[in-house]
Order: sequence, then structure tokens, then C-alpha cells
Amino acid sequence: MATTKVPVYSTNDLKSTSDDALVPYLTNLPAPFTFTPSYTNTNVRFALGYSAVAIAAFTFYADRTLGWEATTSPWIIAAVVSYFILNTALTYWIWGVEAGEVFCGKRKTGETISVSSSIVKNSVPYKLHVQYKSPAGKVLQDKRFEAPFTTWFSAEGVFHPEPFRRWLASEVDVLRLAAKENEKKNGGDSGR
Repeated sequence: MATTKVPVYSTNDLKSTSDDALVPYLTNLPAPFTFTPSYTNTNVRFALGYSAVAIAAFTFYADRTLGWEATTSPWIIAAVVSYFILNTALTYWIWGVEAGEVFCGKRKTGETISVSSSIVKNSVPYKLHVQYKSPAGKVLQDKRFEAPFTTWFSAEGVFHPEPFRRWLASEVDVLRLAAKENEKKNGGDSGR
């Protein structure tokens, strides 16, 4: 397994590495606790972003080939207005809908989990918000919790996944059950 090492004074790098460790952990839990990622939010973000880029490329091409005078035509004005509408929608989507979401997934049994992370600039704690829902949409667990990055990063900036997983399992009920199942399966060794 490759060792992940990041600068210990870069909270953004520490957060990104921690965020990146969530997906493999949640998608490789023992059955029936495994979560399948949902890419709906990402697909909407890409659709909005790439549509805006396509419009910008079109208006650039029109300006370069037809000249400045053509940019005052109604279809170019409509394209520019559409570009700003799409970018506004994209900004709203990122800040209002996704709101720091790192993972959204579903179990075969229908339960869904949404994990959002945040940090305060130049601050030590890594903050998570986990929402776990039943197939009917009832909230089974809605929890905010935090821990210092030093819980799973060494002083040299090496990421240690097992303390990270133990921390998550100690805070989230379904992950605690998955960890117990993994211990049974591996004969007391919860490591992956």
C-alpha cells in the first residue's frame, strides 16, 4: 500500500487527503454495509460547468471568426446571459446544495449516507457532518463531530488509515456495526 504524505501545516492538504480516504473506506465495508456511491450531485455540477464552458467557447469562437461587431447580435447576447445564469446556478449548487459533501452513497438495503466535511482555515479540527437515512427517508442518524488531524496523521505528515477508520466507526452507528462485522470476519483484526 502506498504511503500518503502531506505537508503537516497545510490544512487544505490534510483535509483533501482525509476526504479522499472516505470513499474507499465506505465502498469497501463488509457486506451488507457496503455503500455504492451516488454521482448525481457530481453529474449536475459537471453538466452546469461544462455547459457554461461550451457557451464561453462558442462566444470566443464567434468573436474570433466574426469580429467584434457580431458580438452585439441577439444570439451572442443570449449566450452571454445563459453563461452567467449557468455560472450562478453552478455557484449555488456548489455552495448551497453540495455544501462540502464528500460522499453520498446507498446500501443495497436502501439506506443512504451523506458525508460533508469542513475545516476552519489555519485550525486543527477536521469536522464531519454525517446524515444516515432509512429507505423511507427517515433520518436514522444526523451527527456533527470533529477531531484533530493528528489523530490519523503522523508528525511527518504520513496518513494512517486505520486510526481514521476507528474514529469514524466510533462516531457513526452504521460504521460501528460494520467494524464489528469486520472484526468477526477477520478474527479480531479490524484492519483492512
